[in-house]
Amino acid sequence: MTAIVMVHGAFCGGWAFEHFRTPFEAAGFEVIAPDLRGHQDSAPSNAVVGVSMSDYAADVARLCADLPEPPVLLGHSMGGLVAQLAARRAPIRALILLAPSPPWGVVGSSFEEAATAFGVQMIGPFSSGALSPDRGLMRAYSLDRMPKPEREAAVARLRPESAMAVRETLNWWLDPFMTTSVGPGAISAPALVLSGQGDVVHSPTTARAVATRIGAAFEIMPGMSHWLVGEPGWEAVAETALRWLADEVSLAA
Repeated sequence: MTAIVMVHGAFCGGWAFEHFRTPFEAAGFEVIAPDLRGHQDSAPSNAVVGVSMSDYAADVARLCADLPEPPVLLGHSMGGLVAQLAARRAPIRALILLAPSPPWGVVGSSFEEAATAFGVQMIGPFSSGALSPDRGLMRAYSLDRMPKPEREAAVARLRPESAMAVRETLNWWLDPFMTTSVGPGAISAPALVLSGQGDVVHSPTTARAVATRIGAAFEIMPGMSHWLVGEPGWEAVAETALRWLADEVSLAA
């Protein structure tokens, strides 16, 4: 059975895929949706202090390398950047990115992306603390198409995020270590980037630039926003990913 490792975004946990995983399991995949370091429900709020994007990537790469066969690796939002970094560190069968954060050198293209990066800069260039989730921003931009009960349930589960990891992601030009660089050339595995047509967190223009950077196929999901793993229409996102896997990737053992 082919495994698919699903990597969640900032302030979230593996719970983000609780519905999205279902079609993949029905298609015969073993779905693994880990909590990134310090994101477990039981973890203290300071568990992410000092954690780098390179730490997240190393953890995911280790998980992939320890599996019996190379898995499909899927990441959403900041988890999409973690997945890009992990894909350079461990053998994978395919890479699927949903509304991914861009790697070092790929410039965001929306006002919201620029404003968010500026806000992160204000936490200080050397901050390594834990950022509390801005639930208002999440409601307005990430979860904007979610029905209110589901939106509030997701907001209630948000956790602190590593300030270091967020800064490395959103203010990469201030990082002399190029932590989020994916290196030269295309990702060696087949890759797909999906973007919501109305996403302002990581706009379709930014997502297309990510796809170009790593040599991935690219597709826009009409009418969708940022929460591709759970907002209305998520089933079409999963169907698109599964169809691409069937068409482009050999999943035979």
